[in-house]
Amino acid sequence: MSDMQGSPPRQHPPADHNAIPDFNDADDCRNEPEHIHNEPLEHHPHSQLPSTIHRFAEFSRSRPTEEHTPRNNSPWEPFRMRLDFEVAEIALEAVMTKDQTNRLLDLFHRSATGNDSFTLHNHDEVCSLWDFASQRYTRHDTLSVPFEKEVYEFDMHYRPLFDWALDLLRDERLAPHFPWTADAFWNAQSQLPPDAKPLAFILYADKSKLLSFGTQKGYPIIARIANLPVHIRNGNTALGGGRVVGWLLIVVEDQKHMKKKKYVDFKNAVWHTSFYQLLASVEKHSKTGYWFECAGGIQCCLWPLILILSADYEEQCIMALIRGLKGKFPCPVCLVPQDEQSILHTHELHTCHQSKDVLRLARSMPSEKEKEDHLKAFSLRDVDNVFSKILYTDVHRALSVDRLHTNKEGLWGDHLWKEVKYWISDLGQEASVKLDENFDALPRWPNMTHFLSVIAVDFTDGTVLGHLSKMIIFAAQDILTSSHCKLGHLLLCCVCYYVELDIYTSLEVHTEDTIAAGKLALQKFSEIMGEYITQSQPETFKNWNFPKKHLISHVFDDILAKGVTRNYNTKPNEKMHGALRKIYLQRTNFKNVASQINAELDETVTITDAHSSLGSKQGNHCFSDITRMYRTDRAFTDFRMKLNSFLNVFLPQNHIPLPDERRIHLCAEDMITEFRFLRVNYESIVDWRVHRDLLQCNPKFYGSPRYDCVMVKTVDKPFFARLVYMFTCSIGGTDFPLALIHPYDVNIAGTRRRRDDDIGLWRIISVQSIIRGAALANDPETAGDYFVIHTVDTDIFLRVKALQAQSV
Repeated sequence: MSDMQGSPPRQHPPADHNAIPDFNDADDCRNEPEHIHNEPLEHHPHSQLPSTIHRFAEFSRSRPTEEHTPRNNSPWEPFRMRLDFEVAEIALEAVMTKDQTNRLLDLFHRSATGNDSFTLHNHDEVCSLWDFASQRYTRHDTLSVPFEKEVYEFDMHYRPLFDWALDLLRDERLAPHFPWTADAFWNAQSQLPPDAKPLAFILYADKSKLLSFGTQKGYPIIARIANLPVHIRNGNTALGGGRVVGWLLIVVEDQKHMKKKKYVDFKNAVWHTSFYQLLASVEKHSKTGYWFECAGGIQCCLWPLILILSADYEEQCIMALIRGLKGKFPCPVCLVPQDEQSILHTHELHTCHQSKDVLRLARSMPSEKEKEDHLKAFSLRDVDNVFSKILYTDVHRALSVDRLHTNKEGLWGDHLWKEVKYWISDLGQEASVKLDENFDALPRWPNMTHFLSVIAVDFTDGTVLGHLSKMIIFAAQDILTSSHCKLGHLLLCCVCYYVELDIYTSLEVHTEDTIAAGKLALQKFSEIMGEYITQSQPETFKNWNFPKKHLISHVFDDILAKGVTRNYNTKPNEKMHGALRKIYLQRTNFKNVASQINAELDETVTITDAHSSLGSKQGNHCFSDITRMYRTDRAFTDFRMKLNSFLNVFLPQNHIPLPDERRIHLCAEDMITEFRFLRVNYESIVDWRVHRDLLQCNPKFYGSPRYDCVMVKTVDKPFFARLVYMFTCSIGGTDFPLALIHPYDVNIAGTRRRRDDDIGLWRIISVQSIIRGAALANDPETAGDYFVIHTVDTDIFLRVKALQAQSV
């Protein structure tokens, strides 16, 4: 295995301020990196607040837990009691008749006991409360949109966006959480009057099938408040998270008009007309501001704007009203020519003012052909853009690169992965079988899909495709070699840089260093991708001039402007589609979908403060029993003597007195306690919060042996090792958690060292010296050698990168 020299330093404090100060830990400076003890926090001049200095230790090291996240304690309103709501919900889910509902309520009144009061009396009262809830939160309008000589009418269900936002602002539980930062937010603040405060929205819209069978679709609009921190607005709590605020109209395809330019424009006009119903409440206040008394009695001049639009490429084309794939300029952000999308270059940006000027000039032209030609020259459509009605909102700047569709499902899933499969298949059946075997041999890891086979499987889930991309390097590196498949090997080099790029874009906190490293990965990927495209046979491989290849060129501009990519990733919104489908099946009559759906989600995460703890206790064993049980296992040769030697060094080094000031000499009948599970809480060097690894050291975990690997801290340098046996040993009345490990001799520089097979290879360590878990993959070419799978998460990725940098 490659050796990782040196100890990784902590990264710099976050450039986009996504770390949240935690003043409860202000005195803890033990892990502060040199020269980062003081970090200035600059407030916008309109705030009239002076810059403040924060020590590095003030940045939070704990994941937001339930107590940090404001919660709605009465989500059953307007029902008077929770019990009322739950009983009415059962009646709704069961599609009970009026008589059945009345009989159910009568039974509850006759048998009601306990502290909860039950106040519902009959079906009519239940219906009136459902109607009241619907009227309180949902409006219904009929919209008319002309097309040729006809006028089409559509039903629109929505909640005025500004009304929904004011409800959140009135809630005292959310009031402390509203500040937010990033360049786009700062720039918006700079354009507003000095006493105004931006109220920034994140909006998502996308069609989705409501059943895995059939054709019924829903078109939800999901809103989030950008001012709220990401753990609240992206969470599934009942308070402050994303909400369905409207249902866009879906135009039923008319075969006689399909693919006609005017009909496509008509469908776009329907989209923007219906979206305006949602934004009408925002339009007026985006020009004048809105004085509002927030929770706590503070008067604020709110200034609403659309900061972020979250959508896949097809939806972005509708939002920006460009002509899409076949347009002269297919990017919704910039004016990249259609035939230059595979090249990494900077191009002139689209602006909403430019688009309005183009449309205005086109409509003034004398003939339809001249108008159409002028619009085609800029890839625009003859439709008024609803977002241009919102002051200080530029749709082209609000649109953002979406990792789920651009990277995982697009660039990787639709293109790079298909190319990899092509070259594997080109090598024959033996190579395909070997790839499946290599994937199956990779270690299992939490939150990562374990693949038994990949070649014959069509993957459609973006998350699974992302896991596949992180593992392909380790599974294919001994198949797509430069000697066996030159172009396949070059492609695998492209994939390496693609995976690095994707990981850098996924970081939850960025620094100037990670932005620079990410841009370098983008440049390297583009260069090698260009070399691969040049060497490929044109008749064999598809044209690489497609939007999702180009869109990644904007990702770091988005990060600087709008913060890390999870601020505008579509994944949190697409997760809500699953809940909507479930509700569609359980609570609706499969008709009038928009007026019947209501979603409530709940999720809590808690993490303890302890660094590590052992679990799955197996009982006490004396050393003579251990010698007998493991007599054929070389790892346990002289186990008791190794433990004696370790304790006699470890205890004095850690200022722990030896019992009776005498060297420890454990006897054959002394006891230790075996454990097979280890929980390690570690501080991520990405976001400085506490993360958790759950590790196994088990000869029969779900029927198979599983011995996880770890990264171990030493005075000189960290190293990687496999857990062999975990136990506690009692010395002087104190239990010490320890582990027998198999350490690996590692070298990052690329040279291999001779593997040492003598019994000194196994050693004992304190569990407290384990930094975190690690995934190691067998090197198929050299038995006993391993690769660190540094792509499983962002923390191990940065740790390995830091070690590589120190070994140069």
